[in-house]
Amino acid sequence: MRHPLRAAVRLASLTLLVAGVLAPPAAAAADLVVPPIHYRERTLSNGLQVLSVEDHASPTVTVQVWYHVGSKDDPAGRSGFAHLFEHLMFKSTKHMHSEQMDRLTEDVGGANNASTSDDVTNYYEVVPANYLRTLLWAEAERLSNLNVDEKNFKSERAVVQEEYRQSVLANPYGKLFNAIGPHSYTVHPYQRPTIGSIEDLDAASLQNVIDFHRTFYRPDNATLIVAGDFDPKQLDAWVDQYFGWIPKPATPVPQVAAVEPARTADKRYTETSPTAPLPGIAMTWLIPPTPSADTIPLQVAAALLSEGDSSRLYQSLVYRSQVAQQVGADADARVGPGLFTAYAILASGHTPDEAEKLLRAEIDRLATQPIPDAELAKVKTQLLTGQLKQRQTPMGLAFALGQASLIDGDPAHVNTDLATLQKVSAADVQRVLHTYVTGAHSVTIDYLPQPKGAQATSQGATK
Repeated sequence: MRHPLRAAVRLASLTLLVAGVLAPPAAAAADLVVPPIHYRERTLSNGLQVLSVEDHASPTVTVQVWYHVGSKDDPAGRSGFAHLFEHLMFKSTKHMHSEQMDRLTEDVGGANNASTSDDVTNYYEVVPANYLRTLLWAEAERLSNLNVDEKNFKSERAVVQEEYRQSVLANPYGKLFNAIGPHSYTVHPYQRPTIGSIEDLDAASLQNVIDFHRTFYRPDNATLIVAGDFDPKQLDAWVDQYFGWIPKPATPVPQVAAVEPARTADKRYTETSPTAPLPGIAMTWLIPPTPSADTIPLQVAAALLSEGDSSRLYQSLVYRSQVAQQVGADADARVGPGLFTAYAILASGHTPDEAEKLLRAEIDRLATQPIPDAELAKVKTQLLTGQLKQRQTPMGLAFALGQASLIDGDPAHVNTDLATLQKVSAADVQRVLHTYVTGAHSVTIDYLPQPKGAQATSQGATK
Protein backbone atom coordinates (compact mmCIF):
# COMPACT_ATOMS: atom_id res chain seq x y z
CA MET A 1 0.00 0.00 0.00
CA ARG A 2 1.31 3.42 -0.92
CA HIS A 3 0.48 5.61 2.07
CA PRO A 4 0.68 9.44 1.81
CA LEU A 5 2.17 9.81 5.26
CA ARG A 6 4.64 6.91 5.13
CA ALA A 7 7.75 8.98 4.43
CA ALA A 8 6.86 11.53 7.07
CA VAL A 9 6.25 8.78 9.63
CA ARG A 10 9.52 7.06 8.71
CA LEU A 11 11.54 10.25 9.19
CA ALA A 12 9.73 11.09 12.42
CA SER A 13 10.52 7.60 13.71
CA LEU A 14 14.22 8.23 13.22
CA THR A 15 13.97 11.08 15.70
CA LEU A 16 11.92 9.04 18.16
CA LEU A 17 14.54 6.29 18.14
CA VAL A 18 16.95 8.60 19.91
CA ALA A 19 14.45 10.01 22.39
CA GLY A 20 16.21 8.24 25.23
CA VAL A 21 19.70 9.48 24.43
CA LEU A 22 21.28 11.30 27.33
CA ALA A 23 22.18 14.88 26.48
CA PRO A 24 25.79 16.00 26.80
CA PRO A 25 26.55 19.35 28.39
CA ALA A 26 25.14 22.31 26.46
CA ALA A 27 28.61 23.49 25.48
CA ALA A 28 29.40 20.16 23.81
CA ALA A 29 26.26 20.31 21.68
CA ALA A 30 26.96 23.91 20.69
CA ASP A 31 30.56 23.07 19.71
CA LEU A 32 29.68 20.11 17.47
CA VAL A 33 30.88 20.66 13.91
CA VAL A 34 28.72 18.73 11.44
CA PRO A 35 30.62 17.69 8.30
CA PRO A 36 28.97 19.25 5.24
CA ILE A 37 27.14 17.18 2.67
CA HIS A 38 29.08 17.61 -0.57
CA TYR A 39 26.40 17.66 -3.23
CA ARG A 40 26.42 18.54 -6.91
CA GLU A 41 23.64 20.48 -8.61
CA ARG A 42 22.88 20.99 -12.26
CA THR A 43 19.83 21.73 -14.37
CA LEU A 44 19.11 20.11 -17.73
CA SER A 45 17.95 22.18 -20.68
CA ASN A 46 14.40 20.90 -20.18
CA GLY A 47 14.37 22.31 -16.64
CA LEU A 48 14.98 19.12 -14.64
CA GLN A 49 16.95 19.88 -11.47
CA VAL A 50 19.54 17.19 -10.66
CA LEU A 51 21.10 16.86 -7.19
CA SER A 52 23.62 14.16 -6.35
CA VAL A 53 25.72 13.07 -3.37
CA GLU A 54 28.61 10.65 -3.94
CA ASP A 55 29.02 8.31 -0.97
CA HIS A 56 30.95 5.02 -1.18
CA ALA A 57 30.28 3.86 2.40
CA SER A 58 28.14 1.01 1.05
CA PRO A 59 27.64 -0.45 -2.45
CA THR A 60 24.10 0.91 -2.68
CA VAL A 61 22.42 3.87 -4.31
CA THR A 62 19.12 5.66 -3.94
CA VAL A 63 17.23 7.24 -6.82
CA GLN A 64 14.51 9.74 -5.93
CA VAL A 65 12.28 11.97 -8.02
CA TRP A 66 10.54 14.77 -6.14
CA TYR A 67 7.71 16.45 -8.05
CA HIS A 68 6.80 20.00 -7.03
CA VAL A 69 3.14 19.09 -6.69
CA GLY A 70 1.13 18.18 -3.61
CA SER A 71 -2.38 18.30 -2.29
CA LYS A 72 -2.34 22.11 -2.35
CA ASP A 73 -2.35 21.77 -6.16
CA ASP A 74 -5.41 19.52 -6.31
CA PRO A 75 -8.13 21.00 -8.54
CA ALA A 76 -11.05 22.57 -6.72
CA GLY A 77 -13.56 19.88 -5.80
CA ARG A 78 -11.03 17.17 -6.63
CA SER A 79 -9.08 16.67 -3.42
CA GLY A 80 -6.82 13.65 -3.44
CA PHE A 81 -5.51 14.05 -7.01
CA ALA A 82 -1.85 14.37 -6.02
CA HIS A 83 -2.29 11.33 -3.78
CA LEU A 84 -4.03 9.46 -6.60
CA PHE A 85 -1.10 10.13 -8.89
CA GLU A 86 1.30 8.74 -6.34
CA HIS A 87 -0.50 5.44 -6.94
CA LEU A 88 -0.88 5.76 -10.70
CA MET A 89 2.88 6.16 -11.15
CA PHE A 90 3.28 2.50 -10.12
CA LYS A 91 1.02 1.30 -12.93
CA SER A 92 1.99 0.52 -16.49
CA THR A 93 3.95 2.66 -18.93
CA LYS A 94 4.73 2.28 -22.60
CA HIS A 95 7.63 -0.05 -21.81
CA MET A 96 6.85 -1.33 -18.27
CA HIS A 97 4.13 -3.54 -16.89
CA SER A 98 2.08 -2.55 -13.84
CA GLU A 99 4.05 -2.89 -10.59
CA GLN A 100 7.26 -3.55 -12.53
CA MET A 101 9.04 -1.03 -10.28
CA ASP A 102 8.66 -3.63 -7.51
CA ARG A 103 10.37 -6.23 -9.65
CA LEU A 104 13.22 -3.88 -10.57
CA THR A 105 13.91 -3.14 -6.91
CA GLU A 106 12.68 -5.91 -4.62
CA ASP A 107 13.91 -8.74 -6.85
CA VAL A 108 17.50 -7.46 -6.52
CA GLY A 109 17.32 -6.92 -2.77
CA GLY A 110 16.21 -3.29 -2.88
CA ALA A 111 13.02 -1.42 -2.03
CA ASN A 112 10.79 1.35 -3.35
CA ASN A 113 7.97 3.54 -2.13
CA ALA A 114 6.44 6.99 -2.46
CA SER A 115 4.70 9.65 -0.41
CA THR A 116 2.45 12.65 -0.94
CA SER A 117 2.35 15.78 1.20
CA ASP A 118 0.83 19.23 0.92
CA ASP A 119 3.71 20.52 -1.23
CA VAL A 120 5.47 17.58 -2.90
CA THR A 121 5.09 14.05 -4.18
CA ASN A 122 8.23 11.95 -4.08
CA TYR A 123 9.20 8.53 -5.39
CA TYR A 124 12.24 6.72 -4.07
CA GLU A 125 14.17 3.50 -4.51
CA VAL A 126 17.30 1.98 -2.96
CA VAL A 127 19.14 -0.74 -4.88
CA PRO A 128 22.60 -2.26 -5.23
CA ALA A 129 24.79 0.31 -6.98
CA ASN A 130 25.14 -1.75 -10.17
CA TYR A 131 21.40 -1.27 -10.83
CA LEU A 132 21.59 2.53 -10.92
CA ARG A 133 21.27 2.72 -14.69
CA THR A 134 18.13 0.55 -14.67
CA LEU A 135 16.42 2.72 -12.07
CA LEU A 136 17.28 5.96 -13.87
CA TRP A 137 15.70 4.52 -17.01
CA ALA A 138 12.62 3.40 -15.07
CA GLU A 139 12.07 6.82 -13.44
CA ALA A 140 12.45 8.57 -16.79
CA GLU A 141 10.08 6.05 -18.34
CA ARG A 142 7.26 6.71 -15.90
CA LEU A 143 7.78 10.45 -16.17
CA SER A 144 7.53 10.41 -19.96
CA ASN A 145 5.43 7.37 -20.90
CA LEU A 146 2.91 6.70 -18.11
CA ASN A 147 -0.32 5.03 -19.20
CA VAL A 148 -3.08 7.24 -17.84
CA ASP A 149 -6.05 5.15 -18.91
CA GLU A 150 -9.49 4.22 -17.59
CA LYS A 151 -8.40 0.86 -16.18
CA ASN A 152 -5.48 2.23 -14.15
CA PHE A 153 -7.49 5.27 -13.03
CA LYS A 154 -10.42 3.25 -11.66
CA SER A 155 -8.28 0.62 -9.94
CA GLU A 156 -6.08 3.15 -8.14
CA ARG A 157 -9.00 5.40 -7.27
CA ALA A 158 -10.54 2.44 -5.45
CA VAL A 159 -7.25 1.84 -3.60
CA VAL A 160 -7.03 5.48 -2.46
CA GLN A 161 -10.65 5.42 -1.31
CA GLU A 162 -9.95 2.29 0.72
CA GLU A 163 -6.97 4.02 2.33
CA TYR A 164 -9.34 6.81 3.33
CA ARG A 165 -11.71 4.32 4.92
CA GLN A 166 -8.87 2.69 6.85
CA SER A 167 -6.90 5.74 8.00
CA VAL A 168 -9.75 8.25 8.49
CA LEU A 169 -13.04 6.41 9.00
CA ALA A 170 -11.86 3.22 10.73
CA ASN A 171 -9.17 4.90 12.82
CA PRO A 172 -10.91 6.21 15.97
CA TYR A 173 -9.00 9.50 15.80
CA GLY A 174 -8.50 9.69 12.04
CA LYS A 175 -11.32 12.21 11.66
CA LEU A 176 -9.75 14.49 14.28
CA PHE A 177 -6.41 14.79 12.49
CA ASN A 178 -8.08 14.90 9.07
CA ALA A 179 -10.14 17.90 10.25
CA ILE A 180 -7.12 20.02 11.21
CA GLY A 181 -6.43 21.37 7.71
CA PRO A 182 -10.04 22.18 6.76
CA HIS A 183 -10.62 24.07 10.01
CA SER A 184 -7.21 25.77 10.26
CA TYR A 185 -7.15 27.49 6.85
CA THR A 186 -9.81 29.78 5.39
CA VAL A 187 -8.39 30.54 1.93
CA HIS A 188 -5.21 28.59 1.30
CA PRO A 189 -5.61 25.19 -0.41
CA TYR A 190 -3.77 23.58 2.50
CA GLN A 191 -7.31 23.25 3.83
CA ARG A 192 -7.73 20.23 1.52
CA PRO A 193 -6.65 16.96 3.20
CA THR A 194 -3.87 15.20 1.31
CA ILE A 195 -5.62 11.84 1.37
CA GLY A 196 -8.64 13.35 -0.43
CA SER A 197 -12.25 12.30 0.01
CA ILE A 198 -14.39 9.54 -1.39
CA GLU A 199 -16.88 12.05 -2.85
CA ASP A 200 -14.24 14.13 -4.66
CA LEU A 201 -12.57 11.04 -6.08
CA ASP A 202 -15.93 9.65 -7.22
CA ALA A 203 -16.61 12.93 -9.03
CA ALA A 204 -13.32 12.78 -10.94
CA SER A 205 -13.20 11.83 -14.60
CA LEU A 206 -10.41 10.30 -16.66
CA GLN A 207 -9.99 13.62 -18.48
CA ASN A 208 -9.50 15.39 -15.13
CA VAL A 209 -6.70 12.96 -14.37
CA ILE A 210 -5.07 13.34 -17.80
CA ASP A 211 -5.14 17.12 -17.45
CA PHE A 212 -3.55 16.97 -13.98
CA HIS A 213 -0.78 14.72 -15.27
CA ARG A 214 0.01 16.98 -18.22
CA THR A 215 0.01 20.04 -15.98
CA PHE A 216 2.34 18.90 -13.21
CA TYR A 217 4.31 15.81 -14.26
CA ARG A 218 6.98 17.42 -16.42
CA PRO A 219 10.77 17.76 -16.18
CA ASP A 220 10.76 21.44 -15.22
CA ASN A 221 8.54 20.60 -12.21
CA ALA A 222 10.75 17.80 -10.90
CA THR A 223 13.97 17.28 -8.96
CA LEU A 224 16.04 14.11 -9.47
CA ILE A 225 18.18 13.17 -6.45
CA VAL A 226 20.81 10.41 -6.55
CA ALA A 227 22.90 9.49 -3.52
CA GLY A 228 25.30 6.65 -2.88
CA ASP A 229 27.95 4.64 -4.68
CA PHE A 230 28.30 5.95 -8.25
CA ASP A 231 30.73 7.58 -10.65
CA PRO A 232 29.74 11.24 -11.24
CA LYS A 233 30.68 11.30 -14.92
CA GLN A 234 28.78 8.10 -15.60
CA LEU A 235 25.78 9.42 -13.68
CA ASP A 236 25.72 12.61 -15.76
CA ALA A 237 25.86 10.60 -18.98
CA TRP A 238 22.97 8.34 -17.96
CA VAL A 239 20.86 11.26 -16.73
CA ASP A 240 21.40 13.06 -20.02
CA GLN A 241 20.57 9.91 -21.97
CA TYR A 242 17.34 9.02 -20.19
CA PHE A 243 15.97 12.40 -19.03
CA GLY A 244 17.54 14.94 -21.38
CA TRP A 245 15.27 14.20 -24.36
CA ILE A 246 11.99 14.65 -22.46
CA PRO A 247 10.44 17.88 -23.76
CA LYS A 248 9.62 20.87 -21.59
CA PRO A 249 6.01 22.02 -22.14
CA ALA A 250 5.52 25.54 -23.47
CA THR A 251 2.96 26.46 -20.81
CA PRO A 252 4.13 27.55 -17.35
CA VAL A 253 3.53 25.43 -14.26
CA PRO A 254 0.56 26.85 -12.30
CA GLN A 255 1.48 28.28 -8.91
CA VAL A 256 -0.70 28.67 -5.83
CA ALA A 257 -1.40 32.37 -5.41
CA ALA A 258 -3.77 32.26 -2.44
CA VAL A 259 -2.67 34.24 0.61
CA GLU A 260 -3.95 33.00 3.95
CA PRO A 261 -5.14 36.01 5.96
CA ALA A 262 -4.04 36.59 9.54
CA ARG A 263 -6.52 35.31 12.08
CA THR A 264 -8.62 38.02 13.68
CA ALA A 265 -10.40 35.88 16.28
CA ASP A 266 -10.23 32.53 18.03
CA LYS A 267 -12.42 29.85 16.46
CA ARG A 268 -13.80 26.63 17.87
CA TYR A 269 -15.22 23.59 16.10
CA THR A 270 -16.78 20.34 17.25
CA GLU A 271 -16.33 17.05 15.42
CA THR A 272 -17.99 13.78 16.42
CA SER A 273 -16.96 10.22 15.71
CA PRO A 274 -18.90 6.93 15.87
CA THR A 275 -15.67 4.97 16.54
CA ALA A 276 -13.77 7.14 19.06
CA PRO A 277 -14.07 5.65 22.57
CA LEU A 278 -12.79 8.82 24.27
CA PRO A 279 -12.76 12.57 23.49
CA GLY A 280 -9.84 14.46 22.03
CA ILE A 281 -8.80 18.03 21.33
CA ALA A 282 -6.49 19.76 18.86
CA MET A 283 -5.41 23.40 18.71
CA THR A 284 -3.57 25.14 15.87
CA TRP A 285 -1.82 28.44 15.23
CA LEU A 286 -0.50 29.79 11.93
CA ILE A 287 3.29 29.93 11.51
CA PRO A 288 5.38 31.38 8.66
CA PRO A 289 6.62 29.41 5.62
CA THR A 290 9.68 27.20 6.06
CA PRO A 291 12.33 29.66 4.80
CA SER A 292 11.60 31.79 7.87
CA ALA A 293 14.38 32.07 10.45
CA ASP A 294 11.75 31.23 13.06
CA THR A 295 11.05 27.71 11.75
CA ILE A 296 13.78 25.88 13.65
CA PRO A 297 13.10 27.66 17.00
CA LEU A 298 9.43 26.68 16.59
CA GLN A 299 10.45 23.07 16.03
CA VAL A 300 12.57 23.18 19.18
CA ALA A 301 9.59 24.61 21.07
CA ALA A 302 7.39 21.73 19.86
CA ALA A 303 10.03 19.22 20.92
CA LEU A 304 10.30 20.77 24.39
CA LEU A 305 6.57 20.30 24.73
CA SER A 306 6.22 16.79 23.39
CA GLU A 307 9.48 14.90 22.72
CA GLY A 308 9.39 11.76 24.85
CA ASP A 309 7.98 10.81 28.23
CA SER A 310 9.99 13.51 30.00
CA SER A 311 8.42 16.28 27.89
CA ARG A 312 6.29 18.98 29.44
CA LEU A 313 2.95 17.94 27.95
CA TYR A 314 3.43 14.27 28.82
CA GLN A 315 4.45 15.03 32.38
CA SER A 316 1.55 17.44 32.91
CA LEU A 317 -1.36 15.79 31.13
CA VAL A 318 -0.47 12.09 31.15
CA TYR A 319 1.71 11.51 34.22
CA ARG A 320 0.64 14.04 36.87
CA SER A 321 -2.98 14.97 36.16
CA GLN A 322 -3.82 11.81 34.16
CA VAL A 323 -6.25 13.87 32.07
CA ALA A 324 -4.88 12.44 28.81
CA GLN A 325 -3.50 9.16 27.55
CA GLN A 326 -1.70 10.68 24.55
CA VAL A 327 -0.37 14.17 23.81
CA GLY A 328 1.67 15.86 21.12
CA ALA A 329 2.90 19.09 19.61
CA ASP A 330 4.30 19.81 16.16
CA ALA A 331 5.63 22.73 14.16
CA ASP A 332 4.58 21.71 10.65
CA ALA A 333 6.50 24.07 8.39
CA ARG A 334 5.56 24.13 4.72
CA VAL A 335 6.34 26.03 1.53
CA GLY A 336 3.39 28.25 2.44
CA PRO A 337 1.95 29.09 5.85
CA GLY A 338 2.38 26.22 8.29
CA LEU A 339 0.77 25.17 11.56
CA PHE A 340 1.87 24.85 15.15
CA THR A 341 -0.35 22.14 16.62
CA ALA A 342 -0.95 20.81 20.12
CA TYR A 343 -3.32 17.93 20.81
CA ALA A 344 -4.47 15.46 23.43
CA ILE A 345 -6.40 12.19 23.39
CA LEU A 346 -8.17 12.15 26.75
CA ALA A 347 -8.30 9.58 29.51
CA SER A 348 -11.63 8.17 30.66
CA GLY A 349 -13.80 10.60 32.60
CA HIS A 350 -12.13 13.80 31.35
CA THR A 351 -13.25 16.54 28.96
CA PRO A 352 -11.65 18.62 26.20
CA ASP A 353 -11.97 21.73 28.39
CA GLU A 354 -9.74 20.16 31.06
CA ALA A 355 -7.12 19.23 28.48
CA GLU A 356 -7.25 22.64 26.82
CA LYS A 357 -6.52 24.43 30.08
CA LEU A 358 -3.51 22.23 30.77
CA LEU A 359 -2.22 22.45 27.19
CA ARG A 360 -2.41 26.23 27.24
CA ALA A 361 -0.87 26.39 30.71
CA GLU A 362 2.17 24.37 29.62
CA ILE A 363 2.62 26.41 26.45
CA ASP A 364 2.34 29.64 28.45
CA ARG A 365 4.83 28.36 31.03
CA LEU A 366 7.33 27.50 28.30
CA ALA A 367 6.84 30.95 26.78
CA THR A 368 7.24 32.92 30.00
CA GLN A 369 9.21 30.98 32.64
CA PRO A 370 12.98 30.30 32.54
CA ILE A 371 13.89 27.23 30.48
CA PRO A 372 16.56 25.13 32.23
CA ASP A 373 19.79 24.85 30.22
CA ALA A 374 19.87 21.07 30.64
CA GLU A 375 16.33 20.65 29.28
CA LEU A 376 17.03 22.78 26.22
CA ALA A 377 20.34 20.99 25.58
CA LYS A 378 18.67 17.56 25.85
CA VAL A 379 15.96 18.38 23.31
CA LYS A 380 18.38 19.97 20.86
CA THR A 381 20.61 16.91 21.14
CA GLN A 382 17.66 14.62 20.44
CA LEU A 383 16.76 16.55 17.30
CA LEU A 384 20.38 16.78 16.16
CA THR A 385 21.02 13.08 16.76
CA GLY A 386 17.92 12.16 14.82
CA GLN A 387 19.08 14.16 11.82
CA LEU A 388 22.62 12.77 11.97
CA LYS A 389 21.27 9.23 12.23
CA GLN A 390 19.12 9.84 9.16
CA ARG A 391 22.14 10.96 7.15
CA GLN A 392 24.04 7.70 7.68
CA THR A 393 22.41 6.11 4.60
CA PRO A 394 22.10 7.19 0.98
CA MET A 395 18.31 7.26 1.41
CA GLY A 396 18.57 9.59 4.39
CA LEU A 397 21.09 11.85 2.65
CA ALA A 398 18.76 12.20 -0.32
CA PHE A 399 15.76 12.92 1.88
CA ALA A 400 17.67 15.63 3.74
CA LEU A 401 18.68 17.19 0.43
CA GLY A 402 15.16 16.98 -0.95
CA GLN A 403 13.69 18.62 2.14
CA ALA A 404 16.22 21.44 1.94
CA SER A 405 15.66 22.02 -1.76
CA LEU A 406 11.91 21.68 -2.17
CA ILE A 407 10.53 22.68 1.23
CA ASP A 408 13.23 25.01 2.59
CA GLY A 409 13.72 26.47 -0.88
CA ASP A 410 17.50 26.00 -1.23
CA PRO A 411 19.60 22.80 -1.18
CA ALA A 412 22.34 24.75 0.64
CA HIS A 413 20.14 24.67 3.75
CA VAL A 414 21.15 21.02 4.18
CA ASN A 415 24.51 22.35 5.40
CA THR A 416 23.24 25.20 7.57
CA ASP A 417 20.11 23.95 9.35
CA LEU A 418 21.94 21.80 11.91
CA ALA A 419 24.25 24.66 12.85
CA THR A 420 21.18 26.87 13.22
CA LEU A 421 19.56 24.25 15.45
CA GLN A 422 22.53 24.23 17.79
CA LYS A 423 22.39 28.02 18.15
CA VAL A 424 18.72 28.14 19.22
CA SER A 425 18.50 29.79 22.63
CA ALA A 426 15.83 29.83 25.31
CA ALA A 427 15.11 33.43 24.31
CA ASP A 428 14.54 32.31 20.70
CA VAL A 429 12.04 29.67 21.84
CA GLN A 430 10.11 32.14 23.99
CA ARG A 431 10.13 34.83 21.31
CA VAL A 432 8.60 32.59 18.62
CA LEU A 433 6.03 31.17 21.02
CA HIS A 434 4.91 34.67 21.99
CA THR A 435 4.85 35.83 18.36
CA TYR A 436 2.97 32.91 16.80
CA VAL A 437 1.22 31.04 19.64
CA THR A 438 0.50 32.70 22.97
CA GLY A 439 0.14 36.11 21.34
CA ALA A 440 -1.93 34.89 18.39
CA HIS A 441 -5.41 33.51 17.66
CA SER A 442 -6.05 29.79 17.77
CA VAL A 443 -8.37 27.28 16.16
CA THR A 444 -9.63 24.62 18.58
CA ILE A 445 -11.27 21.35 17.57
CA ASP A 446 -13.23 19.45 20.21
CA TYR A 447 -13.54 15.79 19.26
CA LEU A 448 -16.37 13.88 20.90
CA PRO A 449 -17.64 10.30 20.77
CA GLN A 450 -20.86 10.15 18.82
CA PRO A 451 -23.90 8.85 20.74
CA LYS A 452 -25.34 5.64 19.36
CA GLY A 453 -27.89 6.29 16.65
CA ALA A 454 -26.75 9.90 16.14
CA GLN A 455 -25.24 11.19 12.92
CA ALA A 456 -21.66 12.54 12.79
CA THR A 457 -21.54 16.33 13.05
CA SER A 458 -19.16 19.17 12.34
CA GLN A 459 -19.95 22.49 14.01
CA GLY A 460 -18.06 25.74 14.23
CA ALA A 461 -18.18 28.99 16.10
CA THR A 462 -16.11 32.16 16.41
CA LYS A 463 -15.39 33.86 19.67
